Amino acid sequence: MAMDTPPRWDRRMQQRLARGEAAALGEFYDRFAALVHSLAHRVLDDDAAADQVTREVFGYIWENPDSYDPKQGNMRSWVAKLTQRQAVHRLRQAEALAYAETGVGSAEELEQKVHRATVAARADYIVTSMPAPLRKALELAYFQRRDYRQTAADLGVTEDEARRRLRLGLQLLSSANTRLLEGSSPPGYGRPR
Repeated sequence: MAMDTPPRWDRRMQQRLARGEAAALGEFYDRFAALVHSLAHRVLDDDAAADQVTREVFGYIWENPDSYDPKQGNMRSWVAKLTQRQAVHRLRQAEALAYAETGVGSAEELEQKVHRATVAARADYIVTSMPAPLRKALELAYFQRRDYRQTAADLGVTEDEARRRLRLGLQLLSSANTRLLEGSSPPGYGRPR
């Protein structure tokens, strides 16, 4: 679901959540639950753990709607960041417990696993958030193994336009790994419990 959330909707939703409107939480959940669960599952590779993270993230949002700062981005980005942090936190806990019980693994292996899971989750988020024309071009090239000429024909655009869309989509995707390596994730946004 790659819909852009208008800033006005974000502000109204934050106000409704701050007033404690249960209907607002339901609407918010309907809009973002699939995103939260899929990002959590991508990091944790476990349905039950992803369900738990989903509950924790929405619980945090219900109790702390004022922690959303519109200056840091839209609500979708805020929710994704909260989910990523909580899922990584849970992954670290689970791996540390497994290490304590079995003695197999190391802190370095854990950090590599966390990094891979975080990059994968960020890439998923980038793909679902990118404009539909870029996403469709990447899907044709990647999943259906189309080259730029075939992609252009399938999309009904020029070959130059198809190449541009593929290039932009790949540039966006490449930022999934680069931003994490540079440590340039957005500041702020409190940590869910």
